[in-house]
Amino acid sequence: MHKEVRALEERMTSGDLIAALLERAPELGVNTGLWPGLTIYRFAEPAAPTWEEVQSLSLCVVAQGRKCVTVDGVPYRYDPLNYLVLNSHLHFQAEIVEASAAKPFLSFVLQIDPAVVRKVSVEMVERRSAALTEPSPGAESAPAFVSALDCGLMGAVLRFLRALDSGSDRRILAPAYLQEMVYRVLQADQYSRLLQIAADQQFHDPVTRAISYARDHLAEPLSVADMAEHVSLSPSAFTALFRESTGKSPYQFVKEMRLNRARELLVSGGGTVASISRAVGYASASHFINEFRRRFGLSPRAYCDFATLSNGLDARQAAGSSG
Repeated sequence: MHKEVRALEERMTSGDLIAALLERAPELGVNTGLWPGLTIYRFAEPAAPTWEEVQSLSLCVVAQGRKCVTVDGVPYRYDPLNYLVLNSHLHFQAEIVEASAAKPFLSFVLQIDPAVVRKVSVEMVERRSAALTEPSPGAESAPAFVSALDCGLMGAVLRFLRALDSGSDRRILAPAYLQEMVYRVLQADQYSRLLQIAADQQFHDPVTRAISYARDHLAEPLSVADMAEHVSLSPSAFTALFRESTGKSPYQFVKEMRLNRARELLVSGGGTVASISRAVGYASASHFINEFRRRFGLSPRAYCDFATLSNGLDARQAAGSSG
């Protein structure tokens, strides 16, 4: 299935994006209204610099033509091969550099709801414990950066735009494709720089700090009240904010962190079932085994044996292929 999706994405070209934007930008100039924060631009000739601003982290993609955005005197040029990411709360100059009646300039800017960025980056932080670190005092993140537009992000963009045409697709699929776009941008070759932007905006966010605290104290008894106290919120206010950011209760999120960490330790040979259960905060090994089975469908020992067998088969298949 993954190979089929990848093959489909590789067949997508800038021509597909041009067609998608032409269809959704009937008027020259600025086209809005398809999605909150989405603006599609269509120009038949170059345009002098104008002042614009964004309030949220923004993804800027050109399908045809070229554009230059200047932030604090620094020019950022992008075209169909590259996209631009802008930090939140920026005031900048935008210039349409290349456009004609035969080949109109076509692009879009999508200001992404901070809650979406927070949700995706929180999930990534939980899985990449060392990825997001507190900004050092006086550190400044880049206000913008240009990166290569790969087929994965192109595919997510096209799926998002096409999902806006149908009521049910718009409600169900478009939010998922939007999260995929954010995820792919965060995974791009400028990953560390974008995480610095995310760090500036989010490290002082209570949810991010609570997750970091929980990750560092998985072996200890940890209650919702403990996490709320760590970020100076009442348990009820903290729980509501946490659920809004992650879609899960603090209790459920921490339980999944514990079990995911236990799975990693089991597969890597990090100890016995009893020692691993204690290492991830379970006082009772039997309780841990029951919770693990409910989440992964196998007991910890059976899961470990299955993973070992699968890895062995993969290694033998790889050796056979190379031979």
